[in-house]
Amino acid sequence: MEKETALVEAVLYLETEPVSEDFIARVTGFSKDVVLAALENLKTRCEGPDFGLELLHISGGWMICPKKDLWESLKDRYGKKTEGRLSRAAMETLSIIAYSQPITRAEIEAIRGASPDNMIRLLMDRDLIKEVGKKDVPGKPVQFGTTKEFLRLFRLNSIADLPKLDEPESGRFELAR
Repeated sequence: MEKETALVEAVLYLETEPVSEDFIARVTGFSKDVVLAALENLKTRCEGPDFGLELLHISGGWMICPKKDLWESLKDRYGKKTEGRLSRAAMETLSIIAYSQPITRAEIEAIRGASPDNMIRLLMDRDLIKEVGKKDVPGKPVQFGTTKEFLRLFRLNSIADLPKLDEPESGRFELAR
């Protein structure tokens, strides 16, 4: 099983996006069961304190990443050059979209109490949100939702993995009726 684990590790190292078990099986020629066993072996090996990488299941696929506690020391050199910190307004807009998606521009504005236009443009430029459809109401306004890049940036496998909100917090993301 060591050779299989090593080949799966090499595939994950060479891929820049999260990849599925099926993809790994196609590339390696292994059965899905062998791939799953190799992923489990790799995950166990990465958990050691002397290992700088971790195996993460992000946005529906597997990826090797630096351990979260090491990233602070590495991100200045190895982070995306265009990736700056998001302003409070951008984070607020992104949170509203993440917890309320799909959501329209007008609905975001009703929750925030301010125009979201600049923040939507910024978040789209950073590939954190995208247009996901049109609301079935007069005017057919565009609805926004989060992207795979959002999931990857926040190390989530799916939007269901967002931290749960308590009652006062969840009330902030609801439209006044």
